[in-house]
Amino acid sequence: MRRALLVLALPTLLAAACSAPAASSAPTPLPPLASAKLTTQQRFEPVRAVDVDATRAPSVPANLEAMLSEGYGDLRTIAGEPITARALDGSAAPALPADAKLLARFVHLADLQLADDESPARVARLDTPGAAGGAYRPQEAFGCILTRAAVRTINAIHAATPLDAVVLGGDNADNAQANEVEWVIALLDGTASVHCDSGSDDDPVPGPDNDPKDPIASEGLRMPWRWVTGNHDILNQGTIRLDVSPEEPLGSVASVGTRDWSRAGGPVRSGDFVVPDPRRAYVSGESLMRLVASTGDGHGVGPKEIASGRADYTFDLGARVRVVVLDTSAHTGSAEGVLRAGVVDGFLEPALERAKADGKLVIVTSHHASTSLTDGGETGGTRQPDAITTGAFRELLASYPNVLAHLGAHSHEHTSVVVSGTNPYWEIKTASLMDFPNQSKLVEVWETADGAYVLRTVAFDFSDEGDLLARQARKIAIADYTCGYTPDGRGAASARNVDLWIPKR
Repeated sequence: MRRALLVLALPTLLAAACSAPAASSAPTPLPPLASAKLTTQQRFEPVRAVDVDATRAPSVPANLEAMLSEGYGDLRTIAGEPITARALDGSAAPALPADAKLLARFVHLADLQLADDESPARVARLDTPGAAGGAYRPQEAFGCILTRAAVRTINAIHAATPLDAVVLGGDNADNAQANEVEWVIALLDGTASVHCDSGSDDDPVPGPDNDPKDPIASEGLRMPWRWVTGNHDILNQGTIRLDVSPEEPLGSVASVGTRDWSRAGGPVRSGDFVVPDPRRAYVSGESLMRLVASTGDGHGVGPKEIASGRADYTFDLGARVRVVVLDTSAHTGSAEGVLRAGVVDGFLEPALERAKADGKLVIVTSHHASTSLTDGGETGGTRQPDAITTGAFRELLASYPNVLAHLGAHSHEHTSVVVSGTNPYWEIKTASLMDFPNQSKLVEVWETADGAYVLRTVAFDFSDEGDLLARQARKIAIADYTCGYTPDGRGAASARNVDLWIPKR
């Protein structure tokens, strides 16, 4: 069995028989997990240090194969990380009292970055450590596998203690393509079969259920999930307006490099070789909102959001907590966040006022944290003179005593910082499912007997129990040094498993 796993691990062997006929039978569903461990119980640590010298690009199959054979994808299991307590003023904070009341419990599932890695609109040749570290990921062919594993894990957490919802973090798709968004929805809703492949029907390892291009089944989340829009959901590679080259994903020419699964290992190539696929059509604004709203309970999106093309809405978690979902994606281009005055005046401030009048505690969530808010004038964007600054946004939230936190993502790291002001609050970010450490975050809202509130955040890894493809995806993600993770993962211990206190107001 170990030899069989090693063969699957070698990416040069993952493309031995592309364009093979599709499997005649439906994919075999994985059984539900009996339980899932949080990082308070156990953690994973890479055996080898990050390849900071960056001497071998993981986009070259032979390089990745060599790195895996040298142990760069190996993990060791280490002790869990305890929950620490932090106060807004930096003083010592107590442990959560035994008589505290749980008000809400949800999972923040951020930055799935679910990519069609064969699209001609990819820019894989730009991948380098740093700002362009997400242009190519050797594990991105496994995006649907990772998402399925996250769904199984979240359901097991829910079975132990029920969750109110799963809140997405944005960048659910990677290149604003219809097929990518459809894959996300199918995996989260549950499906007997979703085929995360495009162009030719690839089959790198002949046979069903044994490579990331095979159809898979997903049990679907057993609790409601809510959509949050990220820059990759509405922009080409998360940066460029789709109207700049709307036909690019539908063509056959990969001008800046995409994967060619007709060759061993799926190497990156440029040129006229891509098999066209109409399912790669871009979706943005109204069409994106229609697609999200078309299944289940609409996942927070309704007629108002469809009409505006923006995911700005609210929903409640239990009787006391209201989540204000804010679309900070720059619809005019730019990877950074843009929040215009019209959205603040027409949606955000009225939503905060209603929550205050309704006696609700508030968590604001958006793809971008406040430090990523700009005027939109960065690469690919257009400067918006009415854009709200980081300072003005923070001042607004801090003017409401019922605002507990702003929950964001985007930078693929765990952080928890204090935002000062009239009523200080916590700004929290969650790491990415796609990039190592491939973690999500459990968030709980507690109320103490004396009227204080505690936000408990606990990171968790996806479980790969019975899922050899998920195990392989994690190994490849560890080898991808260009994503920029540190030996400690992404983020300090003070931002992962922590009780964040807010005093009575």
